[in-house]
Parts: sequence; structure tokens; C-alpha cells
Amino acid sequence: MPDRIARVTAVRGPVVEMATEGEPPAIHDAVIVDPDGACVTCEVQSHLDGGRFRAIALQSTQGLSRLMQARLTGAPITVPVGDAVLGRLLDVLGAVGDGGPALPADTPRRAIHQPAPPLSGPRASTDLFTTGIKVIDLLAPLAQGGKAAMFGGAGVGKTVLVTELIHAMITSYDGVSVFAGVGERSREGHEMLHDMKGYGVLDRTVLVYGQMNEPPGARWRVPLTALTMAEHVRDQQGRNVLLLMDNVFRFVQAGAEVSGLLGRMPSRVGYQPTLATEVADLEERIASSGRASVTAIEAVYVPADDFTDPAVAAISTHMDSTVVLSRELAAQGIYPAVDPMRTTSSLLDATVVGDDHARAAAEVRELIEHYNEMRDVIALLGVEELSRDEQLLVGRARRLQRFLTQPFFVAAAFTGMAGRTVPVAETVAGCRAILSGECDDWDEGSLYMIGNLEEARTRENARRKAAA
Repeated sequence: MPDRIARVTAVRGPVVEMATEGEPPAIHDAVIVDPDGACVTCEVQSHLDGGRFRAIALQSTQGLSRLMQARLTGAPITVPVGDAVLGRLLDVLGAVGDGGPALPADTPRRAIHQPAPPLSGPRASTDLFTTGIKVIDLLAPLAQGGKAAMFGGAGVGKTVLVTELIHAMITSYDGVSVFAGVGERSREGHEMLHDMKGYGVLDRTVLVYGQMNEPPGARWRVPLTALTMAEHVRDQQGRNVLLLMDNVFRFVQAGAEVSGLLGRMPSRVGYQPTLATEVADLEERIASSGRASVTAIEAVYVPADDFTDPAVAAISTHMDSTVVLSRELAAQGIYPAVDPMRTTSSLLDATVVGDDHARAAAEVRELIEHYNEMRDVIALLGVEELSRDEQLLVGRARRLQRFLTQPFFVAAAFTGMAGRTVPVAETVAGCRAILSGECDDWDEGSLYMIGNLEEARTRENARRKAAA
């Protein structure tokens, strides 16, 4: 059966209006406009009347004009999957962007729109995903086969934290990694490609980018392209997948642009009326099957540091672990600037992490919260006006804050400090020692930007010898 043909009737930026005889194509079907051999792929978004429909272009519409012919494919957009894409940098349609050879002609392809796994289906076992980053392993343990998000405003360290997580996990992770750069700068894409080569793990990594300068349709569909590749590895090869997305807010932002271009009535704060559905369609596909799991780590920009923003609220409801980055802590030089009060995880339970870990995390939170409540009093009167017991508690809270800082491997070129990886048991033991008062007479600087407590002890002993 020959492909059906449509004709372009209007081009308004990335929105292309077309008409065909008979029934219009289904929503999410791919339509290819072919001006002078330069194919422009569009995705059907709405039906009008009399065979007319609107589609959003995933590439530049420059050169498109009325009466051009378009081919109705009768199927959703498909992207290459399988072993051929490993070690490659691809765009939203699966085209190679790393300057290397084209993908083989027989590379299998898969539609970017897939149903979420059924809730009643078999699930892989949920194990802890140890990162070696103290504050995350202590307060927001990650789950293999779960979803974790790093929330923060501009410039508080989301991308650095996600990149450190990649470094921490990828060398010990027995599986495939898929990185989705949503609205990324080209510089960040080059850096990620260079880093993956440096780590020696590019051969089991796929990089998928929809850059900042691309049309909103491309930025909107990049997460689905990356997720489709991850699902193929999970379902067909039975291998675990680590899915990393930076930045999911730009996915929502691109969806809002598309919605506005299609003339839909905006919802709260100008977002698209389909916000919750779009986020759910993406997040609910990130799940485990009986044989393997997809573990997602996502960076989420928080506009104007407003955590009540509808996009942030819609994304956070799907997460197992939520890591919140604080601008105030970043200003104090506490890195990673993780807010202990708002950082949560459904796995921080004694039945999952053990009694000692769960109690230590609760006591750390309680002490730091008490310190935060006292800060106004300290700012007005000075710490000397507090009782002796209060002064001890404040000192321990400050030492805990500093102990939970950590030099990152990916930031070593900027900080001049070698990165540290700390096992969970050593993190819990260090917090226990500080909570019990073992470090009450230590200088706070001895606990700043170190690995385990032994390193802090060595630094404190050296300081005392120098002072003597």
C-alpha cells in the first residue's frame, strides 16, 4: 500500500498545518515533509476539520512553504536501538552527532511512544544503589529500579552532582547508561562525551541530546528517545539501565512552548493544561520488569527557587528519592549544597537500610533542624549567650554539616582536591561519632571537605601538632 500524501497549508514557526484527503493521521504519527531532499520530521498533535491537522516539527522549518508535499508514515516516530547505538552521540531522531560513521542500515528501530509497564506485572527486586556520596547515602538512599531527582535553582550544583553520580556509579555499575541532555548547551554535550571517553565507559553508554538552539519539539521528545533506547536494553537484552536526564524542567518548558504554539489555553503559571499527563507519560515508563530495571537520576531546575511551582510539584510526585539543593548552603560553601530538611527518600526505613542507619539519619536531621531554629538567636545575641548544653548541640550540628561536605572527582580540576568515595557504613559511623560528642573539641575545619572520619582525625592531629 503506497504512503498517503498530505499538503502543507500553513507554516507558523515550528507548527506545520497540513491537509489530506480522507481521515487525518492519528495523534503522534510521524509526517515527513521533504523539500529538496532535506526531510523535516513532524509529529501530529491535533486534528482540525475536513482532513486538516496540525503537527509540530522536530527540526527547523526553514525552507518549508505552502503546497509542499508531506508523506504520512502511518506510525509514530521510530529511533535506532540496540548495540549499534552504544558509544554514540545521537539527536532526537537517532541521527549521529559525534562525527563518526553512520549507524548500520539494519539497526533495529523502536517507536518513541510506548505504554508503561503494567502495575500488575513482575518487578525486579529493589536494592540500594550506593553512590559513595555521604549526604545522599545517609539522607536520601537511592533504589535500583527507582527514580531520584536533584531539585535546585540556577547555579547551586545540580549538573555537577549528577555528573559526580555518573562517575560514582558508572565504573562499578554492571549495565548500560543512557544520558538524555534536554535543552543542554553544546559545551555540556562535548564535556560529557569527553568525560565518558576518559572514564573508559563510552562503549556501554548512549548520549542523546536535544540542544538549546533546537525547536521546542526536539527538546520535548528527547527524553522519550532516550527512554525508548533504555527500554529496549531492559526488555530485549535483560540488562539493567542507568538513565540520567539533565534537565527535566526543560522538557516541561518545551511542552509549554508546544502547547502555546498549538493555541491551547494555558493553565496555572502559564504551563500547558496537559502538564500532569505529559510528566506521567514519561515518568511511569521508568520502571523495572521481571528481568531488569531502569534506574533514573534526574536534574530538575527550580524556577526562581520556588518549590511550589506546578512543574516541580508534578515531577516530585513520581520520585522515590528527592534531593533538594539549597542556595543558602551553597553561599556558605557547603558542597554538595543538599538541604537535610527537605531531602527525602522512601527507602529511608529501618527495614530497608537497617536500624542504625535510620536512627543516625533521624538524629542528624533533628540536630540540624534545632540548629537552624537557633540561628536567629545566635545572630542577635551570639553563641556565647546560649547555655553550655545548647553550645555543644550547635557545635555538633555545625560539625555534622561540614562532615557531610565532600570533594568531587569531577570538580577536582577546579577545587584542587582529589575526589572521595565513602562507604555507607563509614558515613554512619562518622555521624555517630559526632553525635556522641567524640569530636566536640575538634576544629570545624578538620571535618570540612574530607572523606571518612579517619581522614578528619588525621587532619586534626596534624593541626594540633602544628599549633604546639
